[in-house]
Amino acid sequence: MKSEDLRFEIMEQIGIITLNRPKYRNAFTPEMLTSWAEALRICQKEREVRAVVVTGEGKSFCAGGDIKDFIRTDLRAWEMKNFLQKKVYQVVRAVARLEKPIIAAVNGPAYGAGMDMALMCDIRIASDRAEFCESYIKLGLAPGDGGAYFLPRIVGTAKAMEWLLTADIISPEEALKYGLVNMVVPHEELLDTSIKFAKKIAAYSPIAVRITKKAVYESAASDLEHHLDYISSQMALLCETQYYREAVKKFHDPQPD
Repeated sequence: MKSEDLRFEIMEQIGIITLNRPKYRNAFTPEMLTSWAEALRICQKEREVRAVVVTGEGKSFCAGGDIKDFIRTDLRAWEMKNFLQKKVYQVVRAVARLEKPIIAAVNGPAYGAGMDMALMCDIRIASDRAEFCESYIKLGLAPGDGGAYFLPRIVGTAKAMEWLLTADIISPEEALKYGLVNMVVPHEELLDTSIKFAKKIAAYSPIAVRITKKAVYESAASDLEHHLDYISSQMALLCETQYYREAVKKFHDPQPD
C-alpha cells in the first residue's frame, strides 16, 4: 500500500479499508484510488478475508473526486475520460470482481462519486450523521462513477431519477425509507456495528456466501430458467463441502444445553 491517504488492515477475517483524507472530506486522489483497488484485490486473494468494510476517517465518508482536479475551464475531454477509465474505474471493477461481501460504513456525507462508491457495495450501514447526494448535475456533469447504474437498481427508476436530477441532499432517515441503506445507527456505534455485521457473515461457509452473492447479481441479468439451472448446479457442489456436512451433523446431533 503506497498511499498515506488510505489505511488497510485485516482484523479477524474482516478487511477494513479507511479513506484517510479527513481534511479534504476524503476526496480521492489518483494514488488513493490505486491503493483502494489494491486493497480490494488483496481481500479477494486472501483466504483469511471473509468480508470487507469500507469507511471514512473524520466527519465525511467521501466527497468524490478532489474537486480542484475538475474545476478548470481548460479541462480536456480526453483527460476526464482517462482519469475515469484508468483511475476511478479500477475501484469499480475491483469491487465488481470481489466475491466476498463488502459493507459501506457511511460515517458522514457521501457526495457525488463518494455516494457512488457506497452504492457499489453490497450493504450500506449509515451513521445518523450521514448524508447522501448525487451532486454531479450541479457541476454540469452526469453521474460518472456508476451512480446511474447502481442507484435505480437499489431504489427504483423514479426515485433514482429524482435524486440524480435534483441533487437533493438525502438524510439518513430518507435513505432508510427508500432502501438506500440497510440500517441507520448512532454515529459512535457505526464501525463496531458494521464490523459485527461483517463477522456474522464471516462465520458462515465462505463458499456458500460467495455463491449466494454471485447468484443474486447474476439473477438480474438472466431469466428464471437460467437462474434455476445455475443455482441447482451450485447447490449440488455445496452439498459436497465440509461446511455442509458439519452443519448437517450438528443438526442431527445437537449439543446438550
